[in-house]
Amino acid sequence: QVQLVESGGDSVQAGGSLRLSCAASGYSFSSLRMGWICQAPGKEREVIAAISNGGSVTDYSGSVKGRFTISRDNAENSLYLQMDDLKPEDTAMYYCAASLWGGRLSQMLQLSYYNTWGQGTQVTVSS
Repeated sequence: QVQLVESGGDSVQAGGSLRLSCAASGYSFSSLRMGWICQAPGKEREVIAAISNGGSVTDYSGSVKGRFTISRDNAENSLYLQMDDLKPEDTAMYYCAASLWGGRLSQMLQLSYYNTWGQGTQVTVSS
């Protein structure tokens, strides 16, 4: 089983930036496709960013495209989410998630694609 631990969540003013990190262990990280999932109270969970195992292919939801950047460092078994131009609607719990199987790259933004989630880290954006 892969273990995932997120960090970097904080409170920030609108227009500011944060970088979330996810440390993975217990599995060959370079074999995993990875994603970031957000959930705000009373709202449905959404995969907002995803990345292929080698890092060459990325995908984003429309709400964060152009503002957030997903990346990975396989040598460090780490996943990152650079969050720029933060907006109050970005306030949510953010989860690092891993997929243990391949499938189609076009499906990486589907919630069912991911098998294991971390504990989450809270991001709060004030106006």
